[in-house]
Amino acid sequence: MHQLMRRYFNLILMGAVITGLVACASYSEHEDHAEVKKLDPLVPREEPQKFSVQEDGRLPKGWSFYRVTPNKKNTAYRLQQYQGRTVLKAESNQSASGLAVKLNPRPSQHLWLKWEWKALSHLDQADNLDKYADDAPLRLMVAFDGDRSKLSLKDRMVAEMAQLLSGQEMPYATLMYVWSPKGQLEQINNNPYTERVKLIAVDAGKENLGQWRMHQRDLTADYIKAYGYAPGNLIGIALMTDTDATKSQTKAYYGDIELLYRKYR
Repeated sequence: MHQLMRRYFNLILMGAVITGLVACASYSEHEDHAEVKKLDPLVPREEPQKFSVQEDGRLPKGWSFYRVTPNKKNTAYRLQQYQGRTVLKAESNQSASGLAVKLNPRPSQHLWLKWEWKALSHLDQADNLDKYADDAPLRLMVAFDGDRSKLSLKDRMVAEMAQLLSGQEMPYATLMYVWSPKGQLEQINNNPYTERVKLIAVDAGKENLGQWRMHQRDLTADYIKAYGYAPGNLIGIALMTDTDATKSQTKAYYGDIELLYRKYR
């Protein structure tokens, strides 16, 4: 059991923080403790707050910092004026941490996720299907609630360990949009640790490096394609830039992340 718990430790904490339920951990001794304390409390919000309307030089309001595991270095996030607007800069140096926002639960039907991002370098050794090389310059995760009685025995064990280790439930299901270093566009794969996290490659490889990429995704359509049935309530959004597995470095940018309501015709 101890070996199994260690195997799932990284995934479990990531799953828990996606909902925005885990309290912000402290930074390392080389980082700004006071800045973490200034982050907004983990209270449910109606919408993720836009980066473009906030003051640069700070961590974004409305988003909460999380660590993947206590022994990992933190990715540095900071709002920055860049190409005429305020965006979120992410710098990862053999590190893994992210930002999350907890949302008031709402039906997923007719909800679209819109965002922009830019990757500046390729992670040559990264592979999102290999848990020992699972790094990415850009990730955006969307968490959903659901009927937990339908989970498999394996996924129930993962969920129980998540609650044991973090004190919080991990999401019933998660869509993870990723700039995949080696993936194929629109390819949907299971996270290396659990089938409850589905990876969707919306950008891949070296193509479009250094360019802003805008995406608009129909969350219900993507969920049905990934899981085979309709989603439950949307409960949270998180982002992460990580290079800890491949011991590498990267820099990337996130633009505004928005939820749009579009009724089908």
